[in-house]
Amino acid sequence: MSIITIILFGLTVLITHFLEGITGFGCTVLAMPFCIMLVGIKVSKPILAICSLLLSIFIIINSYKHILWNHYIRILCYVSLGLPLGFWAFDKLPESTLKRILALFMIAVAIRGLLLSYGKYKATKPINNHVLSFILFLGGCIHGAFASGGPLVILYASEKIKNKTNFRATLCLLWITLNTIVILQSFIKGSLTSDTLRLLLFTLPFLFIGAVLGNWAHYRIKDSIFSKMVYIVLFISAIFTFF
Repeated sequence: MSIITIILFGLTVLITHFLEGITGFGCTVLAMPFCIMLVGIKVSKPILAICSLLLSIFIIINSYKHILWNHYIRILCYVSLGLPLGFWAFDKLPESTLKRILALFMIAVAIRGLLLSYGKYKATKPINNHVLSFILFLGGCIHGAFASGGPLVILYASEKIKNKTNFRATLCLLWITLNTIVILQSFIKGSLTSDTLRLLLFTLPFLFIGAVLGNWAHYRIKDSIFSKMVYIVLFISAIFTFF
């Protein structure tokens, strides 16, 4: 693996984890398309799951008092139901098919987020609770396949959790739980090879910088501005992923 690949991978982690440090979501789904282009999905998935886990632990240490436990438990229950199906899809479906499925989900969530952010569309009524539960199940499927089910979980969280610090803390506890499962599954399957762990080691300094800067910015920058940025980058990432 070339030094250029390692640096580009690290910079991708720094930028995307900076954004998640602010919003509480987005690092894996934003990083995955670019990391796949650099090292493939088999290497990217466990590394990004570990990076997301470490970032979430860092955030929770600073804001655990803001976790909304009722929403955390509900999200976890429905997402957990979808995880096994996602694990199965990751093993059985071709990488190109998985990438296109992920891209379509990303495009749909990005367009909806941008329309809401810029006031071009206003939800006339809350999304039905049964629909939200099914969305969480689908988020579990996507997380099992890509370790990046965030976009669908965000649809639920944006409907139910309005305070940005509660939003971030609750989601980060969820990522800790889900990514621990993904990492254990990767370990059991032998995906954590020496090359994968070596790249992870080189990535950690980039992760640390992104985490510290993102946490600092969370309390100082308007989250509405960064929400727009996240959805724009999410859309661009989806285009790269699809092709």
